[in-house]
Amino acid sequence: MFAIVRTGGKQYRVAPGDKIIVEKLEGEAGAAVTLDVLLAGDGSELKSVEGLTVSAEILAQGRGDKIIVFKKRRRHNYRRRNGHRQYHTVLQITAIGDHKAEKKAAKAATPEAAPAAAEA
Repeated sequence: MFAIVRTGGKQYRVAPGDKIIVEKLEGEAGAAVTLDVLLAGDGSELKSVEGLTVSAEILAQGRGDKIIVFKKRRRHNYRRRNGHRQYHTVLQITAIGDHKAEKKAAKAATPEAAPAAAEA
């Protein structure tokens, strides 16, 4: 199942278990956040979004890379240099409505099979 959510003036397509980086949200790491759903679906079928919410957990608060803002006007001795780092929040999507994130059982089985293949 997937959902389209809006936060910070942008829209994101999310599914249970996804990690996304959004504009800064209030809260500490480990806090739960709910987001309103604009559109939801399962495969090519769309679902009703009445009362549907996306549950997420805040993993970290941070800042993005530095962006240099440089302004110049030729032949007027006008140069301005400024830097900016945007605050952001890393979210882990835990559930869409009643659909929870599934555990990765296939990943746990893969490391055990790899050493057996190396010995042969």
